[in-house]
Amino acid sequence: MGNISDNKNDLSDRLYGFALNIVQLVRKLPKETAANEIGRQLLRSGTSIAANHEEARGGFSREDFIYKINISFKEAKETFFWLRLLRDSKIVKEDDIEWLIKEAEEIRNILGTSVKTAKKRAALR
Repeated sequence: MGNISDNKNDLSDRLYGFALNIVQLVRKLPKETAANEIGRQLLRSGTSIAANHEEARGGFSREDFIYKINISFKEAKETFFWLRLLRDSKIVKEDDIEWLIKEAEEIRNILGTSVKTAKKRAALR
């Protein structure tokens, strides 16, 4: 245990769990125009993080990996935005969403580091 593939599986599991939490949150949003629109955007970006990470793991080349992990990173940044907007617009109570915002921020940072590392390694080849 503790090898690189275990860490990748841990991240995949974490991203899948995050996507599941996003689905559950969107299902609980109030039935109003603003919540519906933000919820649609959040659902798309929040579930796309894990899907693109999975695609990156199966990339055909280093370039394909970098491209897809970068998409995952961008989706994480967008998800972080939508979650904060839900909180700041008072659509969702801060206490009910703050942990998810922190998780989105951590995921964004992890994926951002992955993008930088992958690009550095590609430049060394």
